Amino acid sequence: MSQEQQKGPQKNEDQQHMMSHEGQQQQQQQETIKYGDVFNLSGDLANKPVAPRDAAMMQAAETAAFGDTQSGGPADAMTTAAVINEQAGFVGHGDATDIAKNQGVTITGTRVPGARMVTETFAGQVVGQRVQVDSTHEAAASPPAAAGEVEQDKLTIGQALEATIQTAGNKPVEYSDAAAVAEAEMRATGRNVIIQGGYAASAQSAAAYNTGMIGDENKIKLKDVLAGASRGFPTKEVTHVDAEAVAHTEQRNSPNLTTHPGGIGTSMDTAARLNDDDADLR
Repeated sequence: MSQEQQKGPQKNEDQQHMMSHEGQQQQQQQETIKYGDVFNLSGDLANKPVAPRDAAMMQAAETAAFGDTQSGGPADAMTTAAVINEQAGFVGHGDATDIAKNQGVTITGTRVPGARMVTETFAGQVVGQRVQVDSTHEAAASPPAAAGEVEQDKLTIGQALEATIQTAGNKPVEYSDAAAVAEAEMRATGRNVIIQGGYAASAQSAAAYNTGMIGDENKIKLKDVLAGASRGFPTKEVTHVDAEAVAHTEQRNSPNLTTHPGGIGTSMDTAARLNDDDADLR
């Protein structure tokens, strides 16, 4: 009995040690800030902890593009998360994510009437998109419309679709993309049918082709089916009703019931917001 009594406390101590170790692991899992917690991302990157060198890379890109980091922008968010992770001991000061080192950071701007759409990508995924409205001086310096041309103040559905090339042009066309293009095309034309040989028909054919392909390398991309859309659609201005309908269609036809970051739904929403901003300035 005495031996069993001696084993009892030792067993309890082992159990407490195991529970403490498991508790530390659970705490670490709960407190580590991952990229999926900060941005709407997919794949392996979403589960990686935000690392200091990744944040420094984004800071350098924003400084080169804008002269400084943007308050509340992707670099700002990454820096805050990386500092918390480092202070908690989850990452080291010199840590970087392999995916980020291989694919890097890009910042692109798409010129639209009266403004430009700025998109920031990290490791190949969109982490920020916003509209920069031209100042009054810049707008005044813009050349007037040529004779016979109509001066356009609003973004059209075709322009919004073509802008998707800048944010998600290398994305293989899926049925959710094809459905979104079809919804946009019908709203631009005012018809409830898909035009034979049009953009929606091409997107559907691309999605069907990609379904039978293994790997993304040889799949048809969004940039292949949306090139020239700004000139290929009627000049129908993007409204919030249009944007919501297209985004809902994309989401409904997605296997994950989500819209793709920087995809067609996002571009339509950005265009609708820009059109509202333009109206507010008048």
